[in-house]
Amino acid sequence: MEPRSHSFYRNSEKSLADTTLQAALSRTTGKFVYARAASVDAYPGFEDVRSEGARIKKETLDALDRHLARFLEEAEKRGAVVHVARDAAEARRIAADIARQEGVTLAVKSKSMVAEEVDLNPALEAAGVEVVESDLGEFIIQLAGEPPSHIIAPAVHKSREQISKLFEQKLSEPYTEEIPELVRMARKHLRAKFLAAGMGISGANFLCADTGSVVLVTNEGNGRMGTILPRVHLAVAGIEKVIPRLADLPIFLRLLPRSATGQAISTYVSILTGTKRQGDPEGPEKLHLLLVDNGRSGILQGKYREILKCIRCGACLNICPVYQSVGGHAYGWVYSGPIGAVLTPLLTGLPEGAPLPNASTLCGACAEVCPVKIPLPKLFLELRADERDQGLKNPAEVFGMKGYAAVMSRAGILEAMERILGVLSRLFFKEGRVTWLPLKLSGWTGKRDFPAPAPVPFRKLWKKHRGIRPWNR
Repeated sequence: MEPRSHSFYRNSEKSLADTTLQAALSRTTGKFVYARAASVDAYPGFEDVRSEGARIKKETLDALDRHLARFLEEAEKRGAVVHVARDAAEARRIAADIARQEGVTLAVKSKSMVAEEVDLNPALEAAGVEVVESDLGEFIIQLAGEPPSHIIAPAVHKSREQISKLFEQKLSEPYTEEIPELVRMARKHLRAKFLAAGMGISGANFLCADTGSVVLVTNEGNGRMGTILPRVHLAVAGIEKVIPRLADLPIFLRLLPRSATGQAISTYVSILTGTKRQGDPEGPEKLHLLLVDNGRSGILQGKYREILKCIRCGACLNICPVYQSVGGHAYGWVYSGPIGAVLTPLLTGLPEGAPLPNASTLCGACAEVCPVKIPLPKLFLELRADERDQGLKNPAEVFGMKGYAAVMSRAGILEAMERILGVLSRLFFKEGRVTWLPLKLSGWTGKRDFPAPAPVPFRKLWKKHRGIRPWNR
């Protein structure tokens, strides 16, 4: 997928005008937010587990080279062939070579964001491999020729009416808006692919260093079918997915499902260790593990290293008022929402991803729900500062922020501005709401009203009443 993050503002305008998208986002992200809150409330120890998860991820990043070396050693002991790709181009080349060497012409694939990141499907198709997405959401968007719009719910932007029409057009199925029937249709078309595929491709939620295991956390059976039925299994993962010990896994199994969908535990947790052994009724004869760097080593060495703690739960997307308004495609690349606002500029370059760190109100909700305590608002501010230092900021914005800082740091000027705003408020905003602003500022009031400035500033009220206590009246 070619990055188009530089078009975020134009993309956002289209998304805001799309009424079907707005309805789909409101319906789905709201459910995720409420489900997460209920699940966390039902688990009193969640904050302690959250702190432990953050600690384990920090421990991992502090010695990532050692943990990766241990994972490679243990995985190879158990029959896996391990490949390491420095960048996206090398990842594509390695995957295509594996397919050619194994004689694969059909592959079934479960959802993998890193595979989207390196553009894996087109590379395999160019090597003569038919790649079929087997996750229901990914299956839908593959039929539609679209990229995913959410980390865990890739078709969140689609309504059931749109999906029904898509199945009617692409699969020659009768139109229906019944969800169980739509699932049945997809299952019918995918089952034959599972049985015929020579290779199954998966991502990895976690890589356990001490056992060489790949862990998949899913809510659909496609993950298991795609990794045990085909003769070859190719698992693609970023190098940051490693955790030190299998014993650490229960911590993340408590955090990930609650943060992602509000479940106490996902429907399927698969721990895949090595190849099929003698006497095993099922499993791959060949296991290839493709570990992708693609800029992660550079991030690890810098001030943004905490972003590598991310476990891809999607909680920050669901809670973010910007994502809730514009959806994932507006962000212009694989990763969207607050996590994408940091990760995309780091992986594609700040000139390409410059609008994204600014796509935040800095409300802090993303940091509050992050299961591993990534300080996302702090990282947004760091990236905005980098934009300024690299000359990527609009000069008018820089001038405006300098003026704002000058006013806010001088009490006399601030009080004068407050008095002026108080007078303007009484003259123009008599109902206590700002419903319009002139020129380019109209973007602030196009979709919302603001409370009008107070006729009497708080600072003036404070000076007048600070010596008065309620009990002295």
